[in-house]
Amino acid sequence: MTQEEFAQKCGTNKGYISKIENNVKEVRISTLQKIVELGLGGQL
Repeated sequence: MTQEEFAQKCGTNKGYISKIENNVKEVRISTLQKIVELGLGGQL
């Protein structure tokens, strides 16, 4: 899955996912929850 596809699945954009991956930006709990639940199919 590309960053673009993952970002769309999580309801965010590719740039934001890239910044999180590269430890440039801190992620909000609400966004982390979306990433885990929508992007990865898990629960937080």
